[in-house]
Amino acid sequence: MATTPRVTVFIPVHNRQHYITTAVDSILAQTFEDFELLIVDDGSTDATLDVLAGYQDPRLRVESNPRNLGIPATRNRGLELARGEYIALLDSDDISWPNRLARQVETLDRHSDLAQIGSACDFMDADGQRINRVRRQPLAADDVAASLAFYCALTNRTIMARTAILREHGYCETFPRCQDYELHQRLSRTQRMANLADVLVCGREHGGRFTKQTDALGRERKREICRRALIEMGITPGEEDLDRHYALARPKKLGAALNKDYLAWAEQWLAQLDAANRRSQRYVPEALSRVMTERWVELCWHARRQLGTGAYLHLMRSPLARRVPAALWRRLRTPRPAAS
Repeated sequence: MATTPRVTVFIPVHNRQHYITTAVDSILAQTFEDFELLIVDDGSTDATLDVLAGYQDPRLRVESNPRNLGIPATRNRGLELARGEYIALLDSDDISWPNRLARQVETLDRHSDLAQIGSACDFMDADGQRINRVRRQPLAADDVAASLAFYCALTNRTIMARTAILREHGYCETFPRCQDYELHQRLSRTQRMANLADVLVCGREHGGRFTKQTDALGRERKREICRRALIEMGITPGEEDLDRHYALARPKKLGAALNKDYLAWAEQWLAQLDAANRRSQRYVPEALSRVMTERWVELCWHARRQLGTGAYLHLMRSPLARRVPAALWRRLRTPRPAAS
């Protein structure tokens, strides 16, 4: 292995003795070989370090924090220790598919304007059985940036980035949850980020994930990131508008609140965002329009459970409907199975 590899694959770990070998093995099996695998242990009290000690591969480098520092501080330590030009992120219970590093290195080499590249992601359960689910994110850099005003449009476990840029900006340590989203939103002020359509990583769904155990904290931190994005656009939201804005990207959670009043508010709110952004030019206006149209269509689609055909009337009568691509109209008009 070169002293300065092209890529550092960074895995932070805390008490993952049952899963860490799967993550490590998936990196050691990559078709792209010019990498180091950096694992920073954040005060594990189980056998994680013993499991890692069983590896003899010279590409594997294990470091330990002096004590449990938490996720953002451990991520920052990984940035400090990384020797690669690029840094690929992976969680300690996930898998990278064999061509992941090759595809992302190729993309960053070809697109010098990109600071980060993510990908689509599929999923497995706690036992490693594949789940019929794929998370797809917006692909184009302008659409990724505009989407960050509503939700995290890059999946952290799939990202490869230019190490120097991430090191310069770093993770905010007041964000024990959503520090990745906060960093992406901050980076979007000056950097371009995109996603590949390829499924390059498999995430593991299990009850022990930190995100599963801190849902309320995650909501509070995401709301704060949305607040910052709106202020940068030129809007200072009140708490009620912020709650409703947060829900725009999470219509399933609205339940009975996804009614005529909410749709009327959403249509007015999206028009307000469009006008504010055209004044501030925070996001490329056409990209924000695409993202808002997607939000509007999804809202109306989910509102059909409450409003029936009334939801389609809201959709079609709105000025936002003029931006709906013809292909999406065809999909909307195609009968779908009833929701389970």
